[in-house]
Amino acid sequence: MTRTWFITGTGTGVGKTVLTAAFARFLRERGVGVAALKPISSGSRSDALALRTAVDGALSLDEINPWHFRAPLAPLVAARLERKRVQLGEVLAHARWIQERFDAVLIEGAGGILSPMGDGFNSRDLIVALNAAPVVVTSNRLGAVNHVLLVLESLPRPAASKAWVVLMSPRRPNSASRTNAGLLEEFLHRRRVLVFPWLEADKRMFRASREPRVVRLLHLLHCCRPGKSDRTAAFGTRAA
Repeated sequence: MTRTWFITGTGTGVGKTVLTAAFARFLRERGVGVAALKPISSGSRSDALALRTAVDGALSLDEINPWHFRAPLAPLVAARLERKRVQLGEVLAHARWIQERFDAVLIEGAGGILSPMGDGFNSRDLIVALNAAPVVVTSNRLGAVNHVLLVLESLPRPAASKAWVVLMSPRRPNSASRTNAGLLEEFLHRRRVLVFPWLEADKRMFRASREPRVVRLLHLLHCCRPGKSDRTAAFGTRAA
């Protein structure tokens, strides 16, 4: 059965693409047939281009990113400016077609988990419909704990119970970045809170998959399946 991870976040620019590209490269280097998707994007198409590089061109740019809109706005607004619409069923059909072809599928959302991606749907709807494991990415800074818990609260319990949290470290650690992981571990199982180290620009994404600290993190994402034995069962109030 194809395993699917959905890389979402607490907002824009928190490191979703860095993690998705590194994870895709990590899996590919270990012989896993992996696809990395950015189904909907607006503004620059650089995220989708990075994912195409990460999977060594196993997918075309239009397969990775079927819906792209020029304006650097929320995809729903950018699509409306071009008098276009994106329907949930279309996105699901494309994702399921990719699932049939690969052993592992990584799907990167646009913006935060509740940012509108198309007509009447967001990343949360895709996570639920595809039964994907959510990976919540956030900048490891002051406010991160609140932002992460809000994302988990927005998920249905079955999805929240298998969510991972990845804190993207700042260049210069501070009191908040040093304590956020420990505080989150009071709410979540320790192995579900991961800290992605700061890497210089030339090591991000493609070389990150060989950095020992990143390899350990990606190995956990790939091999471990979070259960419902921790307090995350308290999060996620929406029906599945």
